[in-house]
Amino acid sequence: MVAFSFKRSFAALALAVAGIAASPAHANSSAASADISAPVRDAQSTTLGGGDQQFKKLFASWESLDGDTATAPAPAATVSIPSRMPLAKANLTSNYGMRTHPVIGGRRAHKGVDLAAPTGTPIYATADGIVSKAERFSSYGLFVSIEHGAKLQTRFAHMSRIAVADGERVSKGDIIGYVGSTGRSTGPHLHYEVRIAGQAVNPIPYMVETEAQQAYALAMGEGGRGGE
Repeated sequence: MVAFSFKRSFAALALAVAGIAASPAHANSSAASADISAPVRDAQSTTLGGGDQQFKKLFASWESLDGDTATAPAPAATVSIPSRMPLAKANLTSNYGMRTHPVIGGRRAHKGVDLAAPTGTPIYATADGIVSKAERFSSYGLFVSIEHGAKLQTRFAHMSRIAVADGERVSKGDIIGYVGSTGRSTGPHLHYEVRIAGQAVNPIPYMVETEAQQAYALAMGEGGRGGE
């Protein structure tokens, strides 16, 4: 009975996810590269140990930018929270938020993070889900979006090659493509986004697996998978 109530409470929380605004990002910054491990460690230190309250705040506290509904969500049977690095190793070259655009100039909102890595570096699904788009898409270049349930979506851009197809079900850790520099890009890198109800949020906290996310996965019968 306790396990059932626990499972229902987490499922209700995920289905109550609020929308936060955003629009597509395009290219990696020309600023000096930074080790991605530092912001990920910061995110981990602020989310680990907070339990359910931190997990709720993760979906409720993001400030909006501007909207983009270019990709229609595909149905997903379960909810899976993004909670790992999309690359095994990379340098953070442009963070989430306002920045000077490296290609077209001016101060613009960057809806994800840019992770520099050599062309051909494998890109991994960061949660279980269904591929809703796998094709060349506007300034994103070769692009993949994955639906994770409860209006959660991840986006991967500027690939050199796509390894999945529309409608394909993928598991966390599956290779979905390879780093490249297609679309509006200044060099090989992955542009990675997390969206809730079509609105981009800071993806850094979703690059680690919190204790609450592990508990949610166990409650939903998906098992616990460690973040990388």
